[in-house]
Amino acid sequence: MRVDIWSEVTCPWCGLGHHRLEQAVERFEHAGGVEVVHHSFPLSSSFPEDRTFSVREALLRRHGVGGGQAEASTRRIEALAEAEGLSPYRVLDNQVGNTDLAHEFLAHASARGKNREAWDAIFDTYFGKAEPVFSPDDLLALSDTLGLDREQTRQALAQRRYREQVRDDAARAQRLGATGAPFIVVDGRYGVPGAQDSGTLLHLLRTAWDDTHPLTPVAGGGDAPVCGSDGCAVPAHG
Repeated sequence: MRVDIWSEVTCPWCGLGHHRLEQAVERFEHAGGVEVVHHSFPLSSSFPEDRTFSVREALLRRHGVGGGQAEASTRRIEALAEAEGLSPYRVLDNQVGNTDLAHEFLAHASARGKNREAWDAIFDTYFGKAEPVFSPDDLLALSDTLGLDREQTRQALAQRRYREQVRDDAARAQRLGATGAPFIVVDGRYGVPGAQDSGTLLHLLRTAWDDTHPLTPVAGGGDAPVCGSDGCAVPAHG
């Protein structure tokens, strides 16, 4: 069974949603039969590529949220993350910027068989360490961490080799009904918007699995005791 998840690198609900999905899969009875594939849903393409902003500044500029409201909303996400085992998880005291290149790096890593590892690493770097993931140098450091060929990665980023793939990936999510991130699709049939809790995701995994793996009764020897609406029947013997 396949689970697709679309995320934005700097979206705090995406990092938390990523973690919650991992927790749900770990608790799932058929975890070995689940493939999780991560996709890009860039939300910061309007930011300039040559500078970053504080989260406080970005919230004020893009959403008109500042002061105590910004503090309360971001600290709430940090507290939720800590309660669910993600610590540290730095949101308010972080930087944001254009993530197009970061998504192209993730596509490059995925093409080399490092889809989950790359997304794990970029969320850990950004939210866990509050380190930037925007410039070619930032992403080449991640490339080294993942064991990717540094020169091949540098060329892919310089040539913007995966730009169209990232855009197509986001467009696919929108066709499926996504209006933001995170967005999860289970088994190609169930669309789930937002960072749902792990219990809800676990229930959905079980529902999707049962839909495609119906129980098949196995015939026995014909004399096993059974209970029905009229009581319990014990097989008669000679």
